[in-house]
Amino acid sequence: MPGRKKKAQISVYLDPEVMTMLADYAARREQSQSMIAEAAIASFLSPDDAERREAVIAKRLDQLDRRMTRLERDVGISVETLAIFIRFWLATTPALPEPAAQAARAKAGERYEAFITALGRRLAKGPKLRQEISEDVAGSDGSSSP
Repeated sequence: MPGRKKKAQISVYLDPEVMTMLADYAARREQSQSMIAEAAIASFLSPDDAERREAVIAKRLDQLDRRMTRLERDVGISVETLAIFIRFWLATTPALPEPAAQAARAKAGERYEAFITALGRRLAKGPKLRQEISEDVAGSDGSSSP
């Protein structure tokens, strides 16, 4: 046939699983294994494939960056919430005399269990604290004010 290029032959070694996948794919497509392998190699080596892989990686990195930003925000909210609570508690809770302190310690376990139950319900059903706080909690310079 005029105009037809002569193809070069190579030998490759494939894992049995890959060979089975190639044979099954070629049979389903009713194409030769050689043609499927050539198309796969050409696709892998094409510049478009490299650009496509780069775009997929860039998209994934952008998603991870957005998740990290939200995570940083959520951790910041948690730390500030805890700090405000501790300040408030220290400022408003007087030390108890010993008989009352013993009674308070006895009641603490029960109150803690109620707190954990309420926290579990809130985490399971929401709303989450981060959903109640505006996205623009940071000041115009990117830092939050106390």
